[in-house]
Amino acid sequence: MKGRIFTEKERQILADIIIHRRTEFGENFISQEIPDTTIERLLFAALNAPSVGFSQPWEFVIIRDPLIKAKIKTSFEKENEKAKEIFKNKPLYNQLQLEGITAAPVNIAVLYKPSPNSVIGQTSKDKFGPYSVCLAIQNLWLMARAENIGVGWVSILDEKEVKTILNAPPENELIAYLCIGYVTEFIERPLLEIANWEKRKLKEAVIYYNSY
Repeated sequence: MKGRIFTEKERQILADIIIHRRTEFGENFISQEIPDTTIERLLFAALNAPSVGFSQPWEFVIIRDPLIKAKIKTSFEKENEKAKEIFKNKPLYNQLQLEGITAAPVNIAVLYKPSPNSVIGQTSKDKFGPYSVCLAIQNLWLMARAENIGVGWVSILDEKEVKTILNAPPENELIAYLCIGYVTEFIERPLLEIANWEKRKLKEAVIYYNSY
């Protein structure tokens, strides 16, 4: 068999990285700077993700400027007030610090850039372009965990406002806004699982064979 063959030990390391990946929130980030060389390794992982038609439709904005972070956080706070109203019957929501925008030393905005040409594999469903960007995000996240770096995905944002702050091209779609940084600890289970916000689904409840 040609190509790189991995050992059982290596497979177990990958499994450990996957199972110990976490979503990090603001109070867990520390101010320790992340070297540019480390960020480059995270981006290397992202850039080597699979993509529909080898389109590689992703663009990344690396943000260290505290003024830009402050503007993004203001956007979050406005959107979070709306979310608080939605979850007003769940007091736990107000106790969750659902972002680390200013606490994390690095923020990365990940955007989908549509191709001006037809893309192989995307002719029946154009969402496969944004889906490809999500694969890049997962690669970055797993590499970050291998570097013992935490990642938080801030989804409570106004896309149009964020794009304006970042001066993003109008055709680009904001897929993710990530907070990247070293953390005080990696907890054993996801925070929302510990808080009983949701229960972990059993595989028997979500896996079907041949049809539903």
